[in-house]
Amino acid sequence: MGEKDLLVLSIESSCDETSCAIVKNGREVLSNIIATQIEIHKRYGGVVPEIASRNHIDAISNVVNEALEKAGVSIEDIDLISATYGPGLVGALLVGLSTAKAMAWATKKPFLGVHHIEGHIAANYITHKDLEPPYICLVVSGGHSNLVYVKDYTEFEILGRTRDDAVGEAFDKVARVVGLGYPGGPKIDKMAKEGSPTYKLPKTFFEDSLDFSFSGIKTAVINLVHKEGDYINVPDLCASFEDAITDVLLSNLLKACEMKNTNKIALAGGVSANSYLRNALDKMGEENNLKIYYPELVYCTDNAAMIGSAAYFDHMAGKSSNLDLNAVPYLKLGDKLRK
Repeated sequence: MGEKDLLVLSIESSCDETSCAIVKNGREVLSNIIATQIEIHKRYGGVVPEIASRNHIDAISNVVNEALEKAGVSIEDIDLISATYGPGLVGALLVGLSTAKAMAWATKKPFLGVHHIEGHIAANYITHKDLEPPYICLVVSGGHSNLVYVKDYTEFEILGRTRDDAVGEAFDKVARVVGLGYPGGPKIDKMAKEGSPTYKLPKTFFEDSLDFSFSGIKTAVINLVHKEGDYINVPDLCASFEDAITDVLLSNLLKACEMKNTNKIALAGGVSANSYLRNALDKMGEENNLKIYYPELVYCTDNAAMIGSAAYFDHMAGKSSNLDLNAVPYLKLGDKLRK
């Protein structure tokens, strides 16, 4: 892809992490600084958009400076400046996007807005230097559940998406109702290790689609807790919830592989850090002769390195953005508003 190394400065601020990274040639991370707000939002049981935006403003300058310092480069060494422009919380997105655009304008360097979900998919290129499209990617995070056929580095076909709650959203709501608190995913994963999947929970499949629906299982858990109260076995319920969710995800994933005649599968998004899901996917891979890829844990949750990787491949494909690019909070995978 050219002889000269291409250095990308990337910013991610779509939710409650303020992050800046310096990425070389799309796969080598020179620095990846993340300032998280988890402890701040814990007391509210979830992310409060206004508080998130204010904390992004407080953190952004230090995070950018630290990323440059740790990478051992100056802003003059950077070839491309990028930032997430959607989807996400609009106020949070604007902090990172405005910072990146201001830096690009001041330094007269090219600017590129990056799709947050494309960033999650690209996180796999950092961990797996040999991974190349095409392959199937299961994107599972707090706000998104997508089954994607990655045709090329910048071309995506949506095979299935959630019709209601995203996986991570369901995890957070279930964690809240059983008294585990926020963030739900890691807490349910930890609690489930102490239990067994003894509760029978509903699983939703569609005959003519690879779409997902998780509102039924979420409602079933809530009803169980209300019905049994203090008699509920929380570890068993968490294990049952994880087991049912994973079964639905992997069933559709296997169907997608058969549909596209591929044996390569990648995971992406915050829920890809879930140990039960990873173990089940590894087992499915062994049984069906599939090649399984997932990012290192630090690249599963929101981070700027994944944005830098996606920006590199977009740039190499000839994509660019104008400095009037705005934040798009409800941007869907496949929407192209960068030009």
